[in-house]
Amino acid sequence: MSKITIDTNTSRAHPNPAPGKRMTVPKIRSMKRGEGIAMEPLVMLTAYTTRMAQLIDRHCDMILVGDSLGNVIYGLDSTVPVTLDMMIAHGAAVVRGSWHAQVTVDMPFGSYEQSPEQAFASASRILKETGASAVKLEGGEAMAETIHFLNSRGVPVIGHVGLTPQAINVLGSYRARGRDDAEADKVMKDAKAVADAGAFCLVIEGVMEDIATDITRSVPIPTIGIGASAECDGQVLVTEDMLGLFERVPRFVKKYHDLADQISAAVEEYANEVRSNSFPREEQMYRPKT
Repeated sequence: MSKITIDTNTSRAHPNPAPGKRMTVPKIRSMKRGEGIAMEPLVMLTAYTTRMAQLIDRHCDMILVGDSLGNVIYGLDSTVPVTLDMMIAHGAAVVRGSWHAQVTVDMPFGSYEQSPEQAFASASRILKETGASAVKLEGGEAMAETIHFLNSRGVPVIGHVGLTPQAINVLGSYRARGRDDAEADKVMKDAKAVADAGAFCLVIEGVMEDIATDITRSVPIPTIGIGASAECDGQVLVTEDMLGLFERVPRFVKKYHDLADQISAAVEEYANEVRSNSFPREEQMYRPKT
């Protein structure tokens, strides 16, 4: 008699086991570094397409489907015009292309600010239609009630304080925040309010280094820095920025490659071969078998 072994790691939806286990919200929340805690910093990058998710997934703890797709994919001047439908379409593509990293989708401007109820309607659509496990929203004390409302109803939330790009029309510029005592105090209060409201993680963007360090040491949840501090519990960058696909990037970006030049050179070579009739060659064409 043959013995049948049931793999309890699979489900009806996925009868074949994945290469590994996906990072979960509770796992991310537990990765708060501190005195006596030898925890590696969290690695987060953005992705907007299935293919990019496939390429970065195994290296990341978290993938953010950021509303920065408005700038990177659609050529918009700011993230303000990004829609909920855009975020859902790209979020679903990224989830399909990943199996390891925890995936969070940004809530776009206008989809959550009106009321906690509006935020829940938008967030529930995101989770249902993308398969992501969390949403991210911008704002501090003003959004605390909404974060608590979402969290208590089964929607994990990542907060975002400091430089909040969706508020560019109020801020007036993308300069670093916290340059004076009043502004520094506000960023700190915003961070604590978000943590107290139940966010499981906190993005700190574009703030003076000492403020980001103080926040990281003051809140009980992991902090993810972008133009913040090396003392944050993790770091995030826009993937296309760090790959060198754009000439102009924020000061806090390190270019780890120069893909723009490589792509341009490859396209130039292709164009030259087409114009000289040296492409396609025999190996790229279909001919009858002899």
